[in-house]
Amino acid sequence: MRIALFVTCLADTLFPAAAKATVRLLERLGHEVVFPPGQTCCGQMHINTGYQRDALALVRRHVRTFAPYEAVVAPSASCVGSVRHQHADVARAAGERSLAARAEDVAARTYELSELLVDVLGVEDVGACYPHRVTYHPTCHSLRMIRVGDKPLRLLRQVRGLELVDLPAAEQCCGFGGTFALKNADTSAAMLADKMHHILDTGAEFCTAGDASCLMHIGGGLSRLAAPVSTVHLAEILATTEGET
Repeated sequence: MRIALFVTCLADTLFPAAAKATVRLLERLGHEVVFPPGQTCCGQMHINTGYQRDALALVRRHVRTFAPYEAVVAPSASCVGSVRHQHADVARAAGERSLAARAEDVAARTYELSELLVDVLGVEDVGACYPHRVTYHPTCHSLRMIRVGDKPLRLLRQVRGLELVDLPAAEQCCGFGGTFALKNADTSAAMLADKMHHILDTGAEFCTAGDASCLMHIGGGLSRLAAPVSTVHLAEILATTEGET
């Protein structure tokens, strides 16, 4: 399958390892991965903060960039959620029905990484090896917006050498929420403290998730505590094979 990589802003600027791991993984599984150079921000930040009119041009560009591909993958449930649940609405609100229809078509072929692997490619054992104690944080957008369910856990359970430990109160938000963390800093910090407490209780070496934004928030908090646990994107675990750890 020829798959287009939608790299997302955070992966591009702060977590390039997650994007590179996505490519390595899919190519190892025998698929061609291409990077459409015309891609930019999907507009989620603009939409979520009320700038829908400004987001329209980004929606239009996103649709034009990814329309030629049979499948689009992003290492981000948050951005996939925006493509699926916001793009067509933004176009319709602007009276652009044709754009809305094309946005829905692209959205139907856009997948978060675990969805692509399990639902589209039909694989759970990707040949990964990661001999570490790991806990998984299900991010809000993956859990509540695009509903990936237990797909990331099914993939992690097949990773050789990986000890998967349950995260207490896993479904609780980490407190990031984009601008929520800025506008409601005290509440966000309290939510993060709870999340870090539960992560530390697992005794895990690594906390993984499918959204770089949450990993940034959690990882920043853990580093300030000098805690003996690091964050790692799901794609990086799945791309690691024996001899690379």
